[in-house]
Amino acid sequence: MSDAKKILVGEDSSIIINLTKNVLAFENYQMKAARNGKQVLELLEKEDFDLILMDISMPVMDGVECLQHIRNLPDPVKSKLPVIAISGNIRNYTPEEFRKLGFNDFIQKPLDYDKVLATVKKFLS
Repeated sequence: MSDAKKILVGEDSSIIINLTKNVLAFENYQMKAARNGKQVLELLEKEDFDLILMDISMPVMDGVECLQHIRNLPDPVKSKLPVIAISGNIRNYTPEEFRKLGFNDFIQKPLDYDKVLATVKKFLS
């Protein structure tokens, strides 16, 4: 299926990666995973994606710093990709603060996979 939407997931938890992959595959989304913000940027350099789900707290480069790099990319399509923050929200950001940081939306951990799918569909349909 060549018209399947491609989602990049930046997440350091194997459990969340595997659950997310299963849920997205059920809806025929293709998914690639990166364990930190640096890997997200490396994958984004080589491939095209339709959406990014990104954990805020990751090693090497966190989601907020990674998003700043994405928003500053010279490629006008990649710099405007929808990026959805996924976080336990230890910093207590409000949804408005996530938007000010440049995220398109926010999903609270522990993840409700019905909400994950609904949010992804909102941006990809």
